[in-house]
Amino acid sequence: MADPIAIANQFTDFYYATFDAGREGLKPLYRPESMMTWEGQQFLGVDAIMEKLAALNLGNVRHHVSARDVQPSSKVDSAIVVLVTGFLQTDDNPIAFCQTFQLMPDGGSFWVFNDIFRLILG
Repeated sequence: MADPIAIANQFTDFYYATFDAGREGLKPLYRPESMMTWEGQQFLGVDAIMEKLAALNLGNVRHHVSARDVQPSSKVDSAIVVLVTGFLQTDDNPIAFCQTFQLMPDGGSFWVFNDIFRLILG
């Protein structure tokens, strides 16, 4: 298995740069079986996930990653789990967040099977 930490770093760097530049660029990272939970709301599949991401009213946003924790989640398929903590810099004040990805391998790349996002308020 390739280095899970290197994979997680490369994936999250790409994910957050793409999210900040234009969320539509995230579409290839999701599949019909992908599930995202955003602040307790669940979305299944590419279309539902992309609709939710497009509807977010964050204004200009920039992710700042503070830490990434990474673990292999399966010896069989080389999947990995990534927990990210950091903050979102929006037009207003910075807001702390936590996001977890389960990444599944596909050839030389990875796609998002699970995506769980929470803002950390007060």
